[in-house]
Amino acid sequence: MTRTVLATARLSGALALVMCLAACVSGPGGGSPSVAVAPAEPEAGRYDAVANEPFPVPPVKLKYLKRQFMRQYVDDPTGQPPGTIVVDPAHRYLYLVQEGGKALRYGVGVGRAGMEWSGAANVAYKREWPRWTPTGDMIARNPGTYKKWAGGMDGGSNNPLGARALYLFEGGKDTLYRIHGTNEPWSIGKSMSSGCIRMMNQDIIDLYRRVPDGSRVVVLPVAAGVAKRQKDRPESPSTGT
Repeated sequence: MTRTVLATARLSGALALVMCLAACVSGPGGGSPSVAVAPAEPEAGRYDAVANEPFPVPPVKLKYLKRQFMRQYVDDPTGQPPGTIVVDPAHRYLYLVQEGGKALRYGVGVGRAGMEWSGAANVAYKREWPRWTPTGDMIARNPGTYKKWAGGMDGGSNNPLGARALYLFEGGKDTLYRIHGTNEPWSIGKSMSSGCIRMMNQDIIDLYRRVPDGSRVVVLPVAAGVAKRQKDRPESPSTGT
């Protein structure tokens, strides 16, 4: 009898203790415990160093990362079908059109050649760590810099085309228009004296894996950009590089 009373008292005490602790951690209404959660940082890691490449792809320094030129999902302003690449050189953006009225937008730098051609083309082929050869005009304009590379420069960390390149053809003919990486991330969002459309290496690697050969590309005239003020949504971490 005495043992039964003692056991019942201990059980009641234990239950009271559990209820007291539950009252300390439960949220309003006695639901699940409330936990302080740090806000997500969707940009984190997107421009870190890239591993498993034959040449180093260093992280992009924070001082070179301007939010408007970081890879992010936006409402599609182009009206093009999903899978289309749209280059807006006037506003320094490249869009990869997605389903559901969205687009993945990248910041770009625009070289002189990127301003000289517009129209519709296709990605004839893609290259990882492409070889680069300066044009005759580039050599004539600046022989001290470019003449030594007249025979071409192998791919690598110092190659102006960066980690990847997409080569655009129109009607089966080379447009000489390239979408490529760069080892000068500070040039994104700017107009440069040479080259076509340059992207941060992390971004061109991302674009390269998303678009197959044959993808349609629309390059807008400089005076006909599609960019407009819109509420940008940073890319989900699960889809980042």
